[in-house]
Amino acid sequence: MKIEHFACQVREPVKVAEWYCKHLGFCIKRSGDKPVQVRFIADESNQVMLEIYYNPKVDVPDYASMDPLLMHLAFVCEDVPGTAGRLIDAGASLVTGPETVSNGDELAMLRDPWGLAIQLAKRAEGMP
Repeated sequence: MKIEHFACQVREPVKVAEWYCKHLGFCIKRSGDKPVQVRFIADESNQVMLEIYYNPKVDVPDYASMDPLLMHLAFVCEDVPGTAGRLIDAGASLVTGPETVSNGDELAMLRDPWGLAIQLAKRAEGMP
């Protein structure tokens, strides 16, 4: 099996998708406005997609009130402090870090402008 996408219900899917494209290097793979607003966006590998949508049938989670340990999007990042600063300038907010943890990984946790948790990770040892 291969994961096709991970979906997030948000109030402003067009703005969220545009922000991820502009500031995190995603591109729009598919979009629609009916029956609901939706944007499928892919990371630079073109292998990982997020579905960003708004369906009025269900509530939008209060991502900002959720501990980032419950759910976050983690990104491989070569310059954690620099990227964190750039994202903060673009409207993100810093939660923790940047810091180097005991195993040598460099991490920072942020929230995008809509409250979704974003982790920046420079691993001391690459993932297998």
